[in-house]
Amino acid sequence: MTLLIVSIAAVICTFIWYTKGNACRISTLCWMFWGASLMWLVDAFAEYAELHEEYFTPAPADMLNDAFLGCSAVAFGLIIWLADLLIHDPKGVFRKKKSLKEDAEHV
Repeated sequence: MTLLIVSIAAVICTFIWYTKGNACRISTLCWMFWGASLMWLVDAFAEYAELHEEYFTPAPADMLNDAFLGCSAVAFGLIIWLADLLIHDPKGVFRKKKSLKEDAEHV
């Protein structure tokens, strides 16, 4: 379930990046989600190697925990992306406000 949720987020981000470009540093978000997808894919292979057929019949509680983990991973990735966006300020919003404030102080 975690792999599915993060992979869907990665596909959505990639689609947005492909159609809208990288104006808001969407590629950073794509890299995070695709990296998480790869990580959970490897985890799925390792778990299948351990559990074999039982891997395909998880308990409902395990599926719910995996869903919460997937949603948490997507939320955490969005928070990191937002922090990166605020730090790099690709559209110069904060720089414009700072320069306007400095100009007002000098007048």
